[in-house]
Amino acid sequence: MGSRCSKQIERRKKIRTEKKSLADLKVSGEDYPGADFHPQDRKNWMSELNPEKVHINKIVWPGTHDSATNKIGIPLITRPFAGCQSLSIYQQLVMGTRLLDIRIEKNRRVCHGILTSYSVDVVINDVKKFLSETQSEIIILEIRTEFGHEDPPEFDKYLIDQLGEFLIHQDDHVFQKTIAEVLPKRIICVWKPRKSAHPGAGSPLWSAGYLKDNWIETDLPSTKFESNLKHLGDQPAAASRKYFYRVENTVTPVADNPVVCVKPVTRRIHAYNRLFISQCYSKGIGDRLQVFSTDFTDEDFVDACVGLTHARVQGKA
Repeated sequence: MGSRCSKQIERRKKIRTEKKSLADLKVSGEDYPGADFHPQDRKNWMSELNPEKVHINKIVWPGTHDSATNKIGIPLITRPFAGCQSLSIYQQLVMGTRLLDIRIEKNRRVCHGILTSYSVDVVINDVKKFLSETQSEIIILEIRTEFGHEDPPEFDKYLIDQLGEFLIHQDDHVFQKTIAEVLPKRIICVWKPRKSAHPGAGSPLWSAGYLKDNWIETDLPSTKFESNLKHLGDQPAAASRKYFYRVENTVTPVADNPVVCVKPVTRRIHAYNRLFISQCYSKGIGDRLQVFSTDFTDEDFVDACVGLTHARVQGKA
């Protein structure tokens, strides 16, 4: 018991040290190309930047982690341990989110770990509603079978049936195209089954290799921050890639820590999204940032990504 208590004390010290490390680094400033830009209309920010000038590989995509967890579990009982977003899918899209991370299980219900929530139909309907109200916004819709679950039967057919008119087909040439050149198609749908067949070349759906990341399971904010910088630095520039690379501005509860609720843990890094972008530029890897995701997204996170996209389109980044 004493040994376990001692380990917890040391862990709390480590967390405080890492939080202070990021806070001290933040004092150095959060400047980067486009940092002062704010879209007039987040719901239509891609349209605002001019679809004829915005190339797919110049976009910094604001994403959400575990996007469909706003109603997961039982409020005040299990939801604090699994909920990573408080907004609906539609609300996230209106706020400016352009990459969604959806986890599902065999009955086509969204989930996080062992906890399930509403039908994936809710996600699809929210996406369709948003698309019906906008004209030039492109979405990356990642849908994966959650770890430990079975693939829903014929789910690829379901996605194509529901979203076919909007789907941008899997094609390496898409990365060099402008938004205007892929319209009226609006969705890059990345389907990541666990055991079922993966989408092939030319499919309406995109295979797992087109959306990559290096996930580090930790609740230590500076450890995650530095790991994100290192792995991003190992990638080629976004303009030359034939895949999307995601950086997660998140830390997550771990088993050996007494704090296992998502929100207080992710707050350890949530405020440092602009610091991360500025550090990318100070280290000469700003051109590699492409997909940036977070828990409990907000307007400032969206603006941070949109501002950098605007700078790229203007040739300033």
